[in-house]
Amino acid sequence: MHLQPDLLARWLAPRTWPGLSAPFGPGFRADCASPPALAIGCGRQAALATRLLRERGSRVVQLLDPRIDPRHWDLVVAPRHDALRGDNVLTTLGSLHQVDDAWLAREAARWPALATLPSPRIVLLVGGPTRHAPLADDGFARLLADLAAQARALSGSLSVVASRRTPAAWRVDIATRDAGVPGMRWTGEADGKNPYAGLLAHADRIVCTPDSVNMLSEAAATRAPVFAWSAGSANGRLRRFLDALRAGGHLRDLDDTLAPYDAEPLRETARVADEVRQRLAIPRAG
Repeated sequence: MHLQPDLLARWLAPRTWPGLSAPFGPGFRADCASPPALAIGCGRQAALATRLLRERGSRVVQLLDPRIDPRHWDLVVAPRHDALRGDNVLTTLGSLHQVDDAWLAREAARWPALATLPSPRIVLLVGGPTRHAPLADDGFARLLADLAAQARALSGSLSVVASRRTPAAWRVDIATRDAGVPGMRWTGEADGKNPYAGLLAHADRIVCTPDSVNMLSEAAATRAPVFAWSAGSANGRLRRFLDALRAGGHLRDLDDTLAPYDAEPLRETARVADEVRQRLAIPRAG
């Protein structure tokens, strides 16, 4: 369902207001006239849409904290570190995603060249500084140098992939520093197709910047050991999330050894889907 929010919907969702009629355009109005049996939304604007559909008879599931009383939805699925609680709230340790053994096998097959990189294949997933993870430029340069030295010492490889949040200076460092170490460097579309999924599938060790719940959750869903760089810089909800990953054995702080450990994959999508089916009495397809 494609939403076209008007100005009030952009500002006020998921709250309602007097005179609310068609906050998402004529297409959504038609959907409300014949509401689906089940609607699932993600994010603040979608939370208003699912709330309105519930008033018209749909069963609704809202992903992420809507920031108002969850009683307006049949079920709300929210990360544990958001501290949202309620009888109709399902909590997850990390984010929901598609990474499982079948997904990893498909992506490994799509990126066969990555399998030829020297092992151990060290993969660095790079986000960028945020309010909850104020990361330093000079610290990132040292991180690259340290990981390159470890890759050399282990006769392995170092691959690095940037994201939309990665600062321009970091992208330059990724492309130019320690270029003699085997591996793949991706800083943006100019470098070709994003190898993120393939690198997850082929990684022997994964190092993450600590700023992205999604990135850390997907890394923790592989069977590779995951290490967080500069985890001590995190604060607030992000700090609680990192602490929970660490306590569950899904994450370790980066050290100068990158010693492997037995990592139990963190995969909650199937569990949440099963609980939603059970709570809402939804039969399995087929």
